[in-house]
Order: sequence, then C-alpha cells, then structure tokens
Amino acid sequence: MIELTVDAAGLARSRFAVSPLHEVALTLLPWGVQPAPDTDPWIARARRILRRAQLPLLSELARDEGGYVPDFLSPHPSGPSPTVEEQLKQVRCTPPRRILFELEALRDGRPRNGLAGCELPAGVRRAMGRGGAHVARQAADEMRRYWDLAFAPHWDAAKATLDAEIDRCANVLARHGAATLFNSLHSDIRWADGTLRVESRFRIALPVPLVIVVPSLVARGSVVTVDPTRDGGRPPTLIYPVRNEVIANIASATPTAEMARLLGPTRAGLLAALAQPASTTELAIRHFLRISTVSYHLGILHRAGLVARARSGRSVLYRRTPEGSRLAGRR
Repeated sequence: MIELTVDAAGLARSRFAVSPLHEVALTLLPWGVQPAPDTDPWIARARRILRRAQLPLLSELARDEGGYVPDFLSPHPSGPSPTVEEQLKQVRCTPPRRILFELEALRDGRPRNGLAGCELPAGVRRAMGRGGAHVARQAADEMRRYWDLAFAPHWDAAKATLDAEIDRCANVLARHGAATLFNSLHSDIRWADGTLRVESRFRIALPVPLVIVVPSLVARGSVVTVDPTRDGGRPPTLIYPVRNEVIANIASATPTAEMARLLGPTRAGLLAALAQPASTTELAIRHFLRISTVSYHLGILHRAGLVARARSGRSVLYRRTPEGSRLAGRR
C-alpha cells in the first residue's frame, strides 16, 4: 500500500497533466509485454517496435516483470500539457548526478519499500561508465526515435482522449469536490482523512507537498512514482488508467451488409457505433481512422439527418437520431 498524506495547501497545489513521455516510459513496464485485451493496437505494438528499432539503452531498461524504470525517462510535466520536444529537452538536461542515483536505485533496490534490486545490463553499465550526461543524451536520442516510430502517428487522437478525461475530472471537482474526484479515478485509489491510498505491492507512507496526477492510455493499473534519490526536490506522480472508462462506452456494433452497401462501409460503421454518444476522437480511435476522415463522414450523416450533435464541455458528441436508429435496425 502506498499512502501519501497531503494537507490542504498541498491539495490546492496538486494538478493534472497530460505527459507524452510518461506514456512512452510506461510501455517499458510489463504492460508493454502484456497489454490489456482491449488496448489499442498501436500501444500493443510499441514494445515490438522497441525491440526492432535498435534502441539498446531503452531495450535494456525495459522490464518484462515488475520493477523500477528510472524516473529521468518520464520527467515531471512542466505544465498541464508539455510537448514531447519540451520533455525530451528535460531528459537531455537531467543533472548527471540524478541519473546515476536513479540507476543505482535500480541496481540496489529499496528493500524497505518492497523494491528488489537487479543486476544492471552490460549496456547500461557501459553507458554509466561514460557519465550521467552521456546517459541523458543517449536516452533522449533513443526516446526521440521510439516516439517517432511508435507514438507520433497516434498522439493527436490519444491526447484528445486524455484531455477529455481531464475535462471530466475538472467537472467532478467543481461539482463534488476533491475527495469525490480522487475516489472517481480508479478502483485502486482511495482518498480519506487527508491521505491518498493506492493499492500496491510496494510499501510507502510519507507526507508530500503536492501530487501530480497523470491519466494514461498505456497503464493497466495505478502507479505512483516516488523520488528514489530522496533529495526532496520532486513530488510524487500518480498515474492511473483511463482507456476502459473513456472508450469502452463506445458501442462496438457491426453494420449490416445492406447498410454498408447503402451508406458505404465507413459511414455505416460510424452510424452503427453511435448507439451511445461519442466524439470524433473516440470514433477515430475505435475505427483506426484519422479525425479528419471521421469528421467528413459524420458531416454527411448529420446533413442526412441520421446523426445529431451537441457540445459537451470542450467536445462535440454525436448520437444517432431516431431516423439513424431505424436505418441501423436498432430502436
């Protein structure tokens, strides 16, 4: 169990962020090897890309079983939505001393907290021998290539989904307060009496000045990252999965052959999927289409009176009209 005690001032300073490199680093954990059954295919392919792309440092830091992935690979978000370029610069500029401390924490573990150590792979040891600054440069270069190959083509749609989750959280906070918000994030997370409790095989209990909360499409469970260097300069990050909550509500209906011949397969598939309201981003992720393609086809369905649209926060949600439902054969 991880217990983070946050006073009222710390709670006021706590914030949410969308972090590109947290998604990258999370694929280095066992989720990259065994993603959830409903994980988007591009996430499930990321670890295979890592193995094929000749990225020796990242490949050796990846974990097939539980453990610690050094925190310098997922720098603290400097704002609510840093770009990947900003975060890669943070990796490159990580103080060499911190990098070496984190790699030593990987080697030695933290037995008191339930984190076992492990022997560092030969490539990691060689990189450490050239100094922390060299490790930072090599990590940034490899993460840049990994990002370009596995993440960049899908990031716009992924980020829109994560932004929508933060909008949901803002609405819960405004209407129901911080306690309800934290208790709504994931079944592993509970807030009571000024303490945030996260189910974990690690054992940590400490007061913290604030918590940075990061929703994730990659994570299968909740994760708390706590600074292993113990220099007190980095607040913890709470990462929680959102994919099931955000995307599972989109119906997976299959259009009939007659409807596909009438409307075309793409428009028929979108109409069949709108048994429940959904945004263009959600539909794009579900159907592996570009957002612009989804918008084009939804526009045609809207002009034909088969779908209606309404704004919800910063998103526009589409739903079938009665005419659209009759055509889809579902009342």
